[in-house]
Amino acid sequence: MQNVRGLFITGTDTDVGKTYVGAAMARALVAEGRRVGVYKPAASGCHPQDGQLVADDAVALWNAAGRPGELDRVCPQRFMAPVAPHLAARAEGRPFDWDLLRHGLDYWCERSDLVLVEGAGGLMSPFGEQRCVADLAEAFGFPLIIVSRNVLGTINQTVQTLIAAGTFGRGLPVAGIVLNQPSPPKADDVSLATNRQELAVRSRVPILAELRWRSDRFDMAVDWFALAR
Repeated sequence: MQNVRGLFITGTDTDVGKTYVGAAMARALVAEGRRVGVYKPAASGCHPQDGQLVADDAVALWNAAGRPGELDRVCPQRFMAPVAPHLAARAEGRPFDWDLLRHGLDYWCERSDLVLVEGAGGLMSPFGEQRCVADLAEAFGFPLIIVSRNVLGTINQTVQTLIAAGTFGRGLPVAGIVLNQPSPPKADDVSLATNRQELAVRSRVPILAELRWRSDRFDMAVDWFALAR
């Protein structure tokens, strides 16, 4: 693996908006003049188009980064069934290649100032017969960006994710937390007014920014390049 800066984007759950946040990060970095690589090692729930499987998340990341390199290299393992990738691979009679998951990153390391890697689901989501997403994050060694949904219950889920990161292996480095609103905020969810402050008190990593519903910019500037390593 080449020596390159990177950030590993994970979530407190599925459908928290990792891709949306990752795309916003990519756009901000490109605006600074950075060469941004984007890598989603595997995706399930893909759909057929023009004779091949398309991962919408990979397309969104690639477009946000200015379409660097080849789209096929963004997500080299794509499957149809909306289940854990190794289960989708088994259902389709195809291999789930752990070595490709790891070494598919090399393509982006050779042509990028920074690589944004997006995991699948959360840290403990299955990612192979005996592995989970955290195993891949550990192999890459990039600091985590934890995407947390800004709704009632996010404090518990976010703190649990931080505990998982801190206790996995020798501990996974965490750069910070991004609060996201992947769906319209509910008028009766009074936690929206306090989630950010409560998380700041209860976590040892910074709340980096917030991405509000349908916004394409974070509520404050973040030096993503400085956070990467």
